[in-house]
Amino acid sequence: MSRKNVIIIGAAGRDFHNFNTCYRDNEDYNVVAFTAAQIPDIDGRKYPGELAGKLYPDGIPIYNEESLPDLIKKFNVSDCVFSYSDITYQKVMSVGAIVNSAGANFVLLGPAATMVKSTKPLIAVGAIRTGCGKSQTSRRVIELLMERGLKVVAIRHPMPYGDLNAQKIQRFAEVTDLKKHKCTVEEMEEYEPHVVRGNVIYAGVDYEAILRAAEKDPSGCDVILWDGGNNDFPFYKPDLMITVADPHRAGHELRYYPGEVTLRLADVVVINKIDSAGPEAIQEVRESIEKVNPKAIVIDGASPIKVDDASLIKGKRVLVVEDGPTLTHGEMKIGAGIVAARKSGAAERLDPPPLYRWPSQRYFQAVSEYWYSFAGNGLW
Repeated sequence: MSRKNVIIIGAAGRDFHNFNTCYRDNEDYNVVAFTAAQIPDIDGRKYPGELAGKLYPDGIPIYNEESLPDLIKKFNVSDCVFSYSDITYQKVMSVGAIVNSAGANFVLLGPAATMVKSTKPLIAVGAIRTGCGKSQTSRRVIELLMERGLKVVAIRHPMPYGDLNAQKIQRFAEVTDLKKHKCTVEEMEEYEPHVVRGNVIYAGVDYEAILRAAEKDPSGCDVILWDGGNNDFPFYKPDLMITVADPHRAGHELRYYPGEVTLRLADVVVINKIDSAGPEAIQEVRESIEKVNPKAIVIDGASPIKVDDASLIKGKRVLVVEDGPTLTHGEMKIGAGIVAARKSGAAERLDPPPLYRWPSQRYFQAVSEYWYSFAGNGLW
């Protein structure tokens, strides 16, 4: 029988994991391409042969998602596998319409096909959108476990935007590891808080290999903590699933993929930011939880914004560097930086020149250089 030609529609994360778990050594399928969206400058590369396995010694090309209809026809594609997150149902099915009209099947892979089982107890933290507060929730869970004398190893949802071979398995135990692995500012923002709290965090591309390395971490491992990204469901089978909801985007928990999946999978739902959201919005989130997952334990959580020294901000002209994904595909109008500036009495917010704005390469370079200067001077 001839192999079915497949395209994996992604954004440098879930797409690679879906390939590794379902297609890498599967002789029934031939993955002819990945497509890329959502993150700037990730198309035009290859998923390297060293990671792609024996069936793909030359690697697999990555194209812009805009070329999807032409690729389906060019490669006589049977299946297109949608593999990225934080997307409206309208957008998901719009891509599905493009795929179907070009003649291919539109596929959504589920947890049973893609979750890897750990040999250690595993807690997963996800969310209904990016920017809900997953990372702070993950850190608090880790703190509680460490207080009980447990060795916790965190694994972060992927952000592999650089050299994929070099990023197969990444281990961060010290701040200098951030520079060693040439992290982007987005990665540094996620990894550094774990490291300074004294726990190891892993990330990379090959998540089964990452899990096995984490389970045998030289510092010890009693529990794995999956620190999710966007609103994706976990790459690993959790023993406890915590999902964070955001009343600032009430209703999104039932309108975004796969955020509703994470809500339905949850053992515990944290309604975050109740200190700054309106009561009507909080109630709407409660009703959504009751509708699709009434057995979940619901926890109310505040997310107060704090700065070390507000006097440095009061009356000053400030330049705010926000969390990119929260404001781009997360669709928040402002982030924690703006809230902190306002709360601390900033006189004026400055806009950077266009060359330095997201998503320009100069933006990433400038911010990364700034963060590395702190690491080099021991100011972390």
